[in-house]
Amino acid sequence: MQKAHKYGLGAFVLLMGASLLAMRPHPAEPVSPKPTAAHLKLAALSTDARRDVDYRLLDARLRQLITKPTMVGLAVGVVENGRITFLKGYGETAAGSGDPVTPETVFRWASCSKGVAATMVAKLAEQGKLDLNAPVANYAPDLKLPAGNEYRATVGDVLSHRVGLYRNAFDNKLEEGQDPSMLRASLSQLNATCQPGTCWSYQNIAYDSSSEIVSRLTGMPYEQAVKRMLFDPIGMTSGSVSMNGLLSNKSWARPHSVGRRELPMVDTYYKVPGAGGINSNIKDMSLWMLAQMGEMPDVVDNKVLDTIHAPYVVTPTERGRMRKFLERLGTAWYGYGWRSYDYAGHRIVGHRGGINGYRSLILFDPAKKSGVVALWNSNTSQPGGVEFEVMDMLYHLPFRDWLELNKSPAQSVAASDAEPENGGGDRS
Repeated sequence: MQKAHKYGLGAFVLLMGASLLAMRPHPAEPVSPKPTAAHLKLAALSTDARRDVDYRLLDARLRQLITKPTMVGLAVGVVENGRITFLKGYGETAAGSGDPVTPETVFRWASCSKGVAATMVAKLAEQGKLDLNAPVANYAPDLKLPAGNEYRATVGDVLSHRVGLYRNAFDNKLEEGQDPSMLRASLSQLNATCQPGTCWSYQNIAYDSSSEIVSRLTGMPYEQAVKRMLFDPIGMTSGSVSMNGLLSNKSWARPHSVGRRELPMVDTYYKVPGAGGINSNIKDMSLWMLAQMGEMPDVVDNKVLDTIHAPYVVTPTERGRMRKFLERLGTAWYGYGWRSYDYAGHRIVGHRGGINGYRSLILFDPAKKSGVVALWNSNTSQPGGVEFEVMDMLYHLPFRDWLELNKSPAQSVAASDAEPENGGGDRS
């Protein structure tokens, strides 16, 4: 009886202690910065900033494109002179549904997500929370490379695909459903193709150590950190980093095969969010492009932009993949999560992406504050030509049918490949 009384008294004391602890004030949850009045102005469509692009022709071209048998839905945004000047949706969110794609329809970004991860890491570096030239092992202990190369490869090497692995190492295992953290650790079992920093080869598993870095240094899940540090202050209300973030939207585009067959939704590349996990509508992708042009320095300043857009490594095989455009496309480089090109004597920055059922692109001229973004929901790369048709208008170059709307499939030059699971490797 006395022992039972002691147990009862002890339980009472524990309960009271827990109650008092619950009553203590807890630190308030950090509030994400809201977009400023200037950012809200940037989100509005402006016709006054239109100078060089023939929007009537562009719209007619896109209307013709969406009738092609491989197309289902498409959204395109154009920025001129630092303002959004064109936002439009074409086709359907699902083949045969009659549900139209609008500027509010959410798509997946695929590998265009890599620029978000690089921006996050570079922001943290600017805040003094990491050194881009320090070994990646200091910040992402999950990543193990052959011969202990995680102590030689820098954070910058990871962001520029120079870790000494063969192209897209272990993507096949990720697609089989294996855990990405385990896969990052298993990369040590491979043979190195070169010393880190000396050759380039496109990666997803290794690149996603960027999301581990962000989570560890911010103390937040990657999605929460991206939302708080980038999407909310930019004003990207549809931006998210998960399958639920896609499916919870009123309008979202379903994935399709090149034959317009709807494909099942899978979360494979959401498991490597730094490499391929971003979703948004076309308006928010246009806002993201504006931030990358330097129009939101309170969120992404010029120091960060100079760091991530810098041409760190020449990628000659990119010109092979982009052979359709070689008339005007010169040297191709990779920075931190971003590509850059010499196009008809102009420096342009961008990226493309694709996962099963989705494709994406972003391309802009930082000096002109002008560029184009596009999202579509089928396994065709034909819409990729729109980026250079817009660039040709911006630069007043002679028209070329880069969309190949007037060619038969037999006449068509292979369009540029999307780059989620493929990338090609280049040795310095």
